[in-house]
Amino acid sequence: MRVLLTRKLHEFAMKELKRRYDVYVHNGAIPMPKDKLLSKISQMDGLVCFPYDIIDKEIIESAKKLRVISTYSVGYDHIDLQKAKSRKIKIGYTPDVLTNATADLAVALLLDSMRRITEGDRIIREGNWKVVFGPHDYVGTDLEGKTIGILGMGRIGRAVAKRIHPFGMKTAYHSRNRLPKSEEKKLGAKYMSLDELFEKSDAITIHIPYTKDTHGIVNMNLLKKMKKTSHLINTSRGKIINEKDLIKILRSNRIAGAALDVFEREPIGKDHEFVKMKNIVLAPHIGSSTAETRREMAEITMRNLIYGLEGKKMVYSVDTD
Repeated sequence: MRVLLTRKLHEFAMKELKRRYDVYVHNGAIPMPKDKLLSKISQMDGLVCFPYDIIDKEIIESAKKLRVISTYSVGYDHIDLQKAKSRKIKIGYTPDVLTNATADLAVALLLDSMRRITEGDRIIREGNWKVVFGPHDYVGTDLEGKTIGILGMGRIGRAVAKRIHPFGMKTAYHSRNRLPKSEEKKLGAKYMSLDELFEKSDAITIHIPYTKDTHGIVNMNLLKKMKKTSHLINTSRGKIINEKDLIKILRSNRIAGAALDVFEREPIGKDHEFVKMKNIVLAPHIGSSTAETRREMAEITMRNLIYGLEGKKMVYSVDTD
């Protein structure tokens, strides 16, 4: 059997795949150009892709022999699930493994934004720390006693709630499905409507999947409800936030700050409006980027592909039945 990888995995995974299959690895521009993907996919039995690879209807229609798609990601909105379903193509993904790493980053961004750490780093590097700051200069915000609003109380949202508890923050949340009261009590989390969450929280951290229903859901209407002292954190998907609206809010100082690991289009360059702002922390989509997590993602991606091609149950599969 033949398999295509749009980018090289870890060496141990490559060795195992090459032992079993005829493997083609794309080594050029990232993401793999669509014309090249179309030309290669037609004779492939399996595909390993990444979240920036758009596996759309045209790609799937060209993949006449394709039986398995294994994506190196927790999200799968880059794959046309309906078309894959019509072709009975199995889809594997890597959900649970990156929960802790992403939750860690969300908390790190929260601390960075509220205590203005990156902003201070820039002040020093740019040679602008001229005098010792006075009592009213360059002040951040205490976490103790503040309310963190978690939008999306799935695996990562719950992991954030557990991590934030020792800081003495109150936890509020909004989710598509409300947690059982026993779970709310365990996490110390109070359920709120979406509007109430944005109105009452001192920081909002986003952990919902990207779908047609969540596209741009964090827009001017919600952003204007936030306190002037509040912060917005996003480690989920960039398109959940309407970036034009957020830029307007930050420019007018309607909220204290934001910290983003994801963007509508990635990568962003130095000319992006966010880069010109001081009240925003930017990270280059590194939610899962720890050595331990990335290695385990490679292991699961490899196993999903192998098990799918062998007709076995995947480690994690998307329900396309």
